[in-house]
Amino acid sequence: MAKIPTSPFAELGPKTPVETGTVKRGIYGRYLEEFTEGAIFEHPRELTIDRSFAQEFATTFMEANPLYLSAPYAQAHGFKDLLVSPLMVFNVALSLGVQNDSEKALANLGYYDVQFLKPVYPGDTLSAKTKIIKIDDKGADKPGIVHVRTICLNQNKELVLQYERKIMIYHSNGKPKGTPKPVIKDAFFPETDSPVIELPELKFPKGFETSTWTDTYFENFAAGQIYIHQNGRTITDEHFPWTYRVGNTHPLHYDKLYSSGISGPMGGEPVVYGGLVFAWLCGLSSRDVTENVIWDLGFTEGYHTQPSFSGDTVTAITRVLSVKDRGTEFGIPAGEVHLQFIGLKNIKANDAFEKFGADLFLKENDKKKHGKEKLPEKIFEIERKILVKKK
Repeated sequence: MAKIPTSPFAELGPKTPVETGTVKRGIYGRYLEEFTEGAIFEHPRELTIDRSFAQEFATTFMEANPLYLSAPYAQAHGFKDLLVSPLMVFNVALSLGVQNDSEKALANLGYYDVQFLKPVYPGDTLSAKTKIIKIDDKGADKPGIVHVRTICLNQNKELVLQYERKIMIYHSNGKPKGTPKPVIKDAFFPETDSPVIELPELKFPKGFETSTWTDTYFENFAAGQIYIHQNGRTITDEHFPWTYRVGNTHPLHYDKLYSSGISGPMGGEPVVYGGLVFAWLCGLSSRDVTENVIWDLGFTEGYHTQPSFSGDTVTAITRVLSVKDRGTEFGIPAGEVHLQFIGLKNIKANDAFEKFGADLFLKENDKKKHGKEKLPEKIFEIERKILVKKK
């Protein structure tokens, strides 16, 4: 143990002249011209997910699956401990990348090929890296689109999550730029185009029959079913601390001075960070469709179609697109369920279904070609695959 002598120190401020020419202003994020295709960013900071943090996320975001709530339940099914919610892993991975990827972004345009490849447990430490796949530059006076792939690693440098997203970003056009860390050309980036899910040997234990309801097993799902989730969730200013708790540094989500200086639908009050909206919507569906999930097979083609603000109440609807029996491929009898997931705000899910019907399930960006108007109450759309236990 190092022992270093110390003593009280004298005040210097009143005697020290102010040098107004030596001011430093930390500017973070990148404008469009600061991205290069193929570049890899090793994001600063990593986050250890302790047990209380994992369980607080799972309960705050309304998870009903005991795998994220009960260590005995998860262990009885073959896992080492209770699992960190996949939506928490996703939020941490995305948020750690904001400083390099999207702190200057106008909007997050979409999520693609979200794949959870390995369990994350309490005590694991997550880090993230991003590769720039493509840049669509539409000119200096228009926002461009940056397509990225982000990976999330645990403390053993094992790949636990991989996903892509598209970000809308302006050129700097004379605005002051920051000094982001240089790109590391030979950075370790274990991405894969042939993903493999690594799970322990799963078990189907006895004694946990009352831990979940009996109507959320694989046999209860059929293509064409529509689940109108009955409860909503009003988002309060709680979203401010949660944004930074998962590592997101974009001021749009917690700085009223910043957000009030933005014009358009994203301006005014701070916008709720989309990853949190995503997690709350999934939580609202959990009791109906994911209580007996044993692995989240991922998400794709997901879009935030409208922003959310403190005070908004979000609701959700799920449609079953297909079901597929996977036998004992994952160690226990289970099946794959492919879902379409819709998020709404400030309207009850029942009322939205009565009002809009099948139009809810049309992608918002496709509405024009169908001669339809976009729905201001619809805030999110994505497809999801889940692996569900059989009875």
